[in-house]
Amino acid sequence: MRRLILFDIDGTLLTTDGVAGRAFRAALETVFGTSGPARGYSFAGKTDPQIARDLLLAAGVEEPTIDARLPQVWQHYTPVLERDIDPAATKVFPGVRELTAMLHEHPDAILGLLTGNLREGARIKLAAADIDFNWFQVGAFGSDHAQRRELPALAINRAEERFGRRFEGKDVVIIGDTPLDVACGEHLGVRTIAVATGTYSEDQLRECGPDYLFASLADTQAVWRAIFD
Repeated sequence: MRRLILFDIDGTLLTTDGVAGRAFRAALETVFGTSGPARGYSFAGKTDPQIARDLLLAAGVEEPTIDARLPQVWQHYTPVLERDIDPAATKVFPGVRELTAMLHEHPDAILGLLTGNLREGARIKLAAADIDFNWFQVGAFGSDHAQRRELPALAINRAEERFGRRFEGKDVVIIGDTPLDVACGEHLGVRTIAVATGTYSEDQLRECGPDYLFASLADTQAVWRAIFD
């Protein structure tokens, strides 16, 4: 049985050691003169547009102004991210390279991305980690929709367009490190695998009720069984 396997990026595949967050806030400062509250806001599991809107609203920027200027933020953000991201400081989590290589080679696995990153931001981060962006044959990104809940259906539709079959229920696998990753596909009945390599502990992720939970992706055989069983 073929599986559509959709990976989150930050906290699941890799970490940029804070570079992405700094580039993001620098872009907001350039366009709006503020990047919102310096503390107390977590980027984890959210889309880039949602993060920008939340931070700017908290800083008192009005919604019409945000809507009008937000495209300028992306024009600043991705070039700064590409300039500043350091491959040496971009950490790939245990088991990621092995698992994605195994899935890439397997005829029953379709690799995809399900991430709050802009598409170009996703490409830049994976390139810094020396992970081939082209291995991920379908995807849905923060640049597609500001609400993460809408992204799984977009990825599923794109997979159907490309491969000529509909992936439904547990044939769709979402792998992520936050409660929002687990929750975003619940209404579609997908298979969820939570991994505690981000900011959430195993106990916190367990409370969200994923189908499977791992401390990391290091035990690739166990994760493989969770995907295909």
